[in-house]
Parts: sequence; structure tokens; C-alpha cells
Amino acid sequence: MPQSKSAIAIRHVAFEDLGSLAEVLESRGYKIEYLEAGLDDLSTLDSLQPDLAVILGGPIGAYDDDDYPFLRDEVELLTHRLRAAKATLGICLGAQLIARALGAKVYPGERGKEIGWFPIQLSEVGRNSALRPLADTDAVLHWHGDTFDLPVGCEPLASSARYENQAFSYKQNVLALQFHPEVFAQNLERWFIGHTCEIGSVPGLSAASLRQGTQQYGDLLQAQARLLWGAWLDQIESASGNP
Repeated sequence: MPQSKSAIAIRHVAFEDLGSLAEVLESRGYKIEYLEAGLDDLSTLDSLQPDLAVILGGPIGAYDDDDYPFLRDEVELLTHRLRAAKATLGICLGAQLIARALGAKVYPGERGKEIGWFPIQLSEVGRNSALRPLADTDAVLHWHGDTFDLPVGCEPLASSARYENQAFSYKQNVLALQFHPEVFAQNLERWFIGHTCEIGSVPGLSAASLRQGTQQYGDLLQAQARLLWGAWLDQIESASGNP
């Protein structure tokens, strides 16, 4: 029997989890462990031990170290993994933390919060990457107010009309996604409740409009995301020689 593989997921709020990625990981023999940022002591973690590390989203800034000191531990963990070429995925806040660990600036977006279902455009590199299943999608879920500069040595994979940097790769085994392909449509009601204050702060945005977009695009995104995860896992497992 093939040896089981390990994956950790650092979670910042309970309802922003691995979503569709969890099913794909489990089907490939990964044992998943969630670590709760701010509760679990990330400084004691062997950052190189897990075969895969996933840093999930959350409503804090990647630069808010004074209020959330555990962010320093996340950046240190990422720095070690990136230097060692260990498979790593960042989603939203996780993508911003990867950018920070690679020396890029993370900052509030000048064009305001990007929350809702909007298109992305894949770069030429993106169309030939694991993101290719999203090439024909009409919209993905965005939920962020911050953005980042593209780190040196990274390949830009996707952009949106509002923000240039929506996805990038680093070497063969690091993927950073500003948007949220992992979401299950039925679980987004938890987001609409948990982020109610943020929703109310964005002119023209409402839970009803987000719900409408979810009904229109959510099921297709789930199907495309499974293909994305499969393609990326094929890539990192091939690079590591760990089928």
C-alpha cells in the first residue's frame, strides 16, 4: 500500500476551511490536520515535516503583526518551506502571507474591497498551469480588501479587472490564490453570517446579491476547482517524486 501523506491547514476562522480541496486530498491518501491560528502554537511546529501546507483565508491583514503576533510564526513557517522547496498553497490571506514571506509588499487595495462573483483572466502561463480548468469560467468568488505586489521570481497566473495579482506560482510547488476556488456553495451561508459587518461596509453589496451569485456560479466553480486541485497535486507530487 502507498504510504500516507500529511497535509496541514492553518485556519483563521472556523468557516473558511479547505472545502472542495479536502475531498481531493483525502482521495489521494493525505491525512489532514487543521491548526487554528491564534490557538495552536505554530512556533513549535516542524515546518518541513508535512508533505503539504495550506494557509487559508481570514479577515485580518497579512501585516497586522502587532494585533495578531501569530502572523510572524506563519511567515517564518512559510519562509522555511519556501527555502526548502516544500509544497505549499495559500488562499487569500494565505496568498498574501506567501507574498510577504517572499519579500513582496502587502497593502490595502486602492480600488476598494473586491467581494463577490467576478471574472478572472488567466495569463499565458496561467492557461498552461493547474489553473487551466478556470479558463472558461464566468466568475469566481473574491473576498479581499488587501492586495500585494508580485514577488520576485514568481510567475503571474491570473488577474481581475480590479486587481492585477490574483494568482502566482513560485518554482514548481508553491501556489498562491487571492480568490477562493475552494468554497462549497452550500457552506457560503456561514460566510454571509460571519462576515455580515464587512458585507454591510461595502456600498451596493448584500447577502442577497452574494447569494444570487452563488446560485449562478457556485456549482460550476466546485466542479472546476476539483480539476484544478487534481492538476496541481499531480504537479507537486511529480516534482517531489511522491506519487
